[in-house]
Amino acid sequence: MITLKGENIYLRALEPEDLEFVYIIENDETIWNVSNTQTPYSKFLIRQYLENAHQDIYEAKQLRLAICTNNDKNTIGLIDLFEFDAKNNRAGIGIVIKNEIDRSKGYGKEALNLLINYSFQQLQLHQLFANIGVDNVSSLNLFTTFGFQEIGIKKDWNLVDNKYQDEAIFQLINKNS
Repeated sequence: MITLKGENIYLRALEPEDLEFVYIIENDETIWNVSNTQTPYSKFLIRQYLENAHQDIYEAKQLRLAICTNNDKNTIGLIDLFEFDAKNNRAGIGIVIKNEIDRSKGYGKEALNLLINYSFQQLQLHQLFANIGVDNVSSLNLFTTFGFQEIGIKKDWNLVDNKYQDEAIFQLINKNS
């Protein structure tokens, strides 16, 4: 699919072979505060999830794609549409690049751009939203680069290291819908 291929990366559907990659990400406690995860996931549950990953976004209400590099086909991250709402033409969007070494190389920016375009052109969504911790400067910069605007602050929203932190909600409206 051309809409999900960029200059340096491409986005693809999850495969059964992604079990270990997804397992590692879902059980990485250092990112639980951005994914709202509280308990570990078993390989059994992730295998079940992958078996159902073929479901259409209209049925599953979410779409999770692997971020892969063009040159060596390595899977470096995941990007999601979640809380898909077909009636109101909106979805949440989230992204994670697994290894620190692959961050700040433009992969996340390229992946986000591809999924925004796909969401607005193919899915014809009217809006996307993102929930971002106010201390997550990298994500704040990434999303505002694409015109996401802060529309509110959820005070003391997330408990991180025994301290409550605010979370901002950002929104991007499709000007062509």
